[in-house]
Amino acid sequence: METTGTETDAETGRDGKPPTPGAMLADKVEWLIQNMWPADAPAPRNNVETASAIAHATGEDISSTTVWKLRTGRQDNPQLRTLTALATFFGVPIGYFGFASEAGPIDDDLTFKALRREVEEGVVRTDVLRALVDLSPQSRWLVDEMILAAARADAERAAAGRRAAAPSGEAEEPA
Repeated sequence: METTGTETDAETGRDGKPPTPGAMLADKVEWLIQNMWPADAPAPRNNVETASAIAHATGEDISSTTVWKLRTGRQDNPQLRTLTALATFFGVPIGYFGFASEAGPIDDDLTFKALRREVEEGVVRTDVLRALVDLSPQSRWLVDEMILAAARADAERAAAGRRAAAPSGEAEEPA
């Protein structure tokens, strides 16, 4: 796979730079919350509701502070029981939280699972996916680039929103 230096993958973080282990874990936890939240659980509005849902479903006592630390990259080496609770809650193998070489195939499977759910919920239209498959390689490349640019713009807007909403003392936990 050829790269242009702008892709975000298991080797680079949200800003395109190599992530710290905590940032990489934070990206994975955030992705799970945004894309793999169980359909039978109400969507969380904050870290308290996230922790509560995980604790309720798994029986593992996980605090909102732990969720906050994981989401922000402030905890880069959580206990095995915390990772097990996350894996159980989101229905992913524990290896998802492992090294990039181990997690890569799992990432791909989870992406397809998330896409399948989006199709089933009508968020992504099947006729659009079929049309994408039928495009010429040149047209597909153009669509790929547009999607990646839109994803980068969304990530930048989300990061700017998190920075604007962050309390003045970064050590404080957001709700």
